[in-house]
Amino acid sequence: MPSNRKRVVVPTSMGAGGYEVLKTRDDVEVVPFAGTISSPDFNALLKADGEVHGAILGLTRFGDTEAKNAKGLQVVSRIGVGYDTVDVPALTRHKVPLMIAGTANSPSVAEQAMHFMFALAKRGAELNAMVRANRWADRFNSLPMDLIGKTLIIVGFGRIGTRVAKRTLAMEMNVLVYDPYVKSETIRAAGCEPVSDLDAALPRADFVTIHCPKTDETVGMFDAARLKRMKPTAYLVNTARGGIVDEKDLHAALTAGVIAAAGIDVYDREPPDPDNPLLTLDNVITAPHMAGVTRESVDRMAVQAVKNVLSVFDGAPLVENIINPEVL
Repeated sequence: MPSNRKRVVVPTSMGAGGYEVLKTRDDVEVVPFAGTISSPDFNALLKADGEVHGAILGLTRFGDTEAKNAKGLQVVSRIGVGYDTVDVPALTRHKVPLMIAGTANSPSVAEQAMHFMFALAKRGAELNAMVRANRWADRFNSLPMDLIGKTLIIVGFGRIGTRVAKRTLAMEMNVLVYDPYVKSETIRAAGCEPVSDLDAALPRADFVTIHCPKTDETVGMFDAARLKRMKPTAYLVNTARGGIVDEKDLHAALTAGVIAAAGIDVYDREPPDPDNPLLTLDNVITAPHMAGVTRESVDRMAVQAVKNVLSVFDGAPLVENIINPEVL
């Protein structure tokens, strides 16, 4: 192995495709670690045996302490697009770029959002249970609904939101977009209607699907007041991050008939407490933060995470995947 080799810490849980890319580089040394490794153990790994030039992360936390312990650190790359477990300002202070997986799992999340919308509208869980319980005669008591002609609000028009728009427009839905960081012309060019006032638009929506990052600005975005602006027949879908929807307020809205139902892939605390009251509701369908995790996306994300690191090593960083480009 070349003497100028780069050392990269890599979670053992990373998709096989990423490891295959690393095998093509004889100038890179892989230092594997358990993806669920505790902070003290992870920091001990970073401090051991010399420099660490790159870190590829699943959900392992990374901040100022880790950046200090990883001598020679040049890049941190997330296997995914969320980065709420990474202290971005700390990395910026250390002049280390944080990179994400770009569009590697965007189609997967978009499809999961569509799955929730279909499952809610078509009453998939209810009808399945009805047949299994020999309640065939109950099938007309609560009819499914069509998506055609219904109005959807997409909150966040980035890698995922734009893909949801394409899919829902194909379903002949009326698609509204709320994203204060995207130009109205861009939204219109995609065949959607821009809305600048989310509160004013919510009463129009049959479906709302959330695709914005979790930031100080978006935490608690959907609270009691905002949920009350929705139709009592409306459905809320969250495949973004827990905390964007206030869980207590959502539970109250669902039990009081403020909105009809919700599809939830993410929670404020993960895994959620077994006694989380949302899990007791028949008008909630849920998943264990799996929207972006499919057989295909696991490899796509791994490959992209590795390519991100290698691009920095090779002096040609993939700028479009960098969260803090000011460090370059």
